[in-house]
Amino acid sequence: MNGPVGDEPMGELELVHTFTGPMPTGVSVSHRGRIFVNFPKWGDEVPATVVELRDGREMPYPDQAWNDPSGDDDAGAFVSVQSIVVDPADRLWVLDTGSPMFQPTKPGGPKLVRIDLDTDTVAQVITFPADVALPTTYLNDVRFDLRRGEAGVAYITDSADSGPNGIIVVDLASGASWRRLHDHPSTKAQPLTSFRPVVEGRPFLERPADGPPKPVSMGSDGIAISADGDRLYYCPLASRRLHSVSTEALADPGVTQEAVAATVVDEGDRGTASDGLESDDAGRLYLTSYEHNAVLRRLPDGEYETLVHDPRLLWPDTMSVATDGYLYVTANQLHRQPQYQRGKDLRRKPYALFRTRIDAGPVLLRR
Repeated sequence: MNGPVGDEPMGELELVHTFTGPMPTGVSVSHRGRIFVNFPKWGDEVPATVVELRDGREMPYPDQAWNDPSGDDDAGAFVSVQSIVVDPADRLWVLDTGSPMFQPTKPGGPKLVRIDLDTDTVAQVITFPADVALPTTYLNDVRFDLRRGEAGVAYITDSADSGPNGIIVVDLASGASWRRLHDHPSTKAQPLTSFRPVVEGRPFLERPADGPPKPVSMGSDGIAISADGDRLYYCPLASRRLHSVSTEALADPGVTQEAVAATVVDEGDRGTASDGLESDDAGRLYLTSYEHNAVLRRLPDGEYETLVHDPRLLWPDTMSVATDGYLYVTANQLHRQPQYQRGKDLRRKPYALFRTRIDAGPVLLRR
């Protein structure tokens, strides 16, 4: 008599690296194949919040000094990094939350740092004024369009769990920044009445050791730019809906908040909740599915397909479309952290970096 049938994986998932220390979130791959990873300071011991993977080792990047901040307001070192992204010109940008353990930010801590990969040196540091990076702000992920303005524009999600959400726009030439879609409904976590996530067969809620559970409240998190650069896609962590907004409206500081909001399009229910978003040069959108241990792909006609589904994808977090034709994705068991498990840490190391072939390249919006 045969045994029960299991949940069968779909697609090919190749293991790139395992992590036996802190849990990773972000990953990005340079045009020459260099792999960078970051570890936010959420409670694990984090010797370096940004590393490069070299010969199977995690090397502090660009050096240890940049990973040893003097305080949460240190503009000359990384405080707690949530995301790293290689831009269309093959430069690495580091998005520093300035918020270890989700603490209130201090000016100088939240920042966007550009590293020249040819020299492995910091070339630019952009900090944010207090009315852009609020005390509650949690800088989550970033995308770039180098065709706009003198040196390009960056778009950043503010996924704060206890304050206003929105999109932060940065002029890379001047370092000027401004908030868009400030606390717009499309950037907010949905309540349990309309969204009740289930991960590993269990409701996903904040469950403290003492006290009642409460819904996860992280807002605008995943972000991706369309292949033509006209639309910016984004989604709250606690939602199954996808939205997009005009990049032309976002990038023009003269456009009113109401006019920007008028360009928002509800792209519909994507059938799952996502942490990370990505896009490729073929006009397709990639979505992690933390509820189903999967990565989905949205085709240009709006249809969805499963790219890969695998039990090893325990909380697929961040993706990177690389020039080698692969999509890279981290899996970090985020939902097993103590704050979701009544104070018990149920994570089991190692965490993992995988890749799967997509035969497409990154969106390269550059002059």
